[in-house]
Amino acid sequence: MSKEKRQLILNVFLLRYGHHPSGWLHPVWKEDGRPDLNWWVRAAQIAEAAKFHTFFVADFIGRSSKAAEQVDTPNNFHFEPFTLLSAIATQTKHIGLVATVNTNFSEPYNLARQFTSLDHLSGGRAGWNIVSSFNPHTVKNFGISNTRGHEERYERASEYVQLAKALWDSWDDDAFDHPDREAGVFYKPQSGHPVDYQGKFFQSQGLLDFPRPIQGYPVFVQAGNSETGREFAARLAEMTYSSATSLQVAKDYYADVKRRLAKYGRDEDQLKITPGLNVVVADTDQEAQDKFGELQALVDFSKVEFGGFDLSGYDLDGPLPDLPYNPGENGRGRFQQQLELARRENLSIRQLVLKFQVARGHVQAIGSVKTVADLIEEWFVEKGADGFNVVPPYSIKGLEDFTRLVVPELQRRGIFRTEYEGNTFRENLGLKRPINPNTAV
Repeated sequence: MSKEKRQLILNVFLLRYGHHPSGWLHPVWKEDGRPDLNWWVRAAQIAEAAKFHTFFVADFIGRSSKAAEQVDTPNNFHFEPFTLLSAIATQTKHIGLVATVNTNFSEPYNLARQFTSLDHLSGGRAGWNIVSSFNPHTVKNFGISNTRGHEERYERASEYVQLAKALWDSWDDDAFDHPDREAGVFYKPQSGHPVDYQGKFFQSQGLLDFPRPIQGYPVFVQAGNSETGREFAARLAEMTYSSATSLQVAKDYYADVKRRLAKYGRDEDQLKITPGLNVVVADTDQEAQDKFGELQALVDFSKVEFGGFDLSGYDLDGPLPDLPYNPGENGRGRFQQQLELARRENLSIRQLVLKFQVARGHVQAIGSVKTVADLIEEWFVEKGADGFNVVPPYSIKGLEDFTRLVVPELQRRGIFRTEYEGNTFRENLGLKRPINPNTAV
């Protein structure tokens, strides 16, 4: 994708019950809570028909032993990403398939095998959302006793990616393309490049037991707004799932992270920045506001938590109290965003919950087709974003509304494509295919 032909990127991140915490209570959601593959396949096909770049699957891995008592939170119960996306791969042809995998709860060799398999099953459409969060409940599920600080987790994740790349590079791209049946030689021994990795956190010796991915590596996706997260993105990521509550915040993040790429020898076009977009669209602004208002009216304020602090005893319509900076080891960037938003707009606790925690730190686009499309175009043109990760508050209906109403308008404005142009996820994003360093001339 050349600079003269800069096109908007559209990804979708769905939760079956909607991103709004009360989405499952809305009358539009009429299903039971059992896993439903057909729902996910249909969602991916809707996004693909609209020419979206990416179908993004999160992984809320692990549960507290008290989870059985949390009867009002259905959203964390989903298919395991590799299993789900492998099934979706057979029912789609073009859309990129991004699986979230946490580097703390999977080994590099297993991950390399899984992504290689997904990339070949999908015809070159795999992407990896690299996560290194360290939820205490998940830690207990896996029987891990030691703690890992913020900086250590990112350092460990960097080494994890380095080893995974070495494993993907352990075979030439054409290692298995020309079996010599007459000589009884399935592949030439020089086409394999054994790994002998001895790092601070990981060790591995041997070869990957499957051919190199069609794309070389899966597309690397990362979400992180902290200083460490931004540096990680500049060094390794190819697409970010960031959050921003205003255009200026988005532009500052965009410029900052893009500026860091040069010191790693990377071109700015090789990192796509896609903030989350919490969107409700209708024929008119008022209709969209009314639809969103129905969800907001369902929010339960009996328990209010902010950055690990219980605020239930405070006046909901009063200001956010002075709190010590103690966001824990996860979500530092998001916590800081919430604080800045509350202070900047002088929000009450109730307003903060409704504006930030409902939208999870993402910009809200609630309005008519023109209102939503204007925001998207402004952020794109002003370089607050290369595209967006669309996060509909209420389930699949929000995606249907967006594809039916907004996508045609973006295409009419000439900023979003009308057809897939590449054969792989990388090609459709305008990203280079990594050369195997073992065979580079």
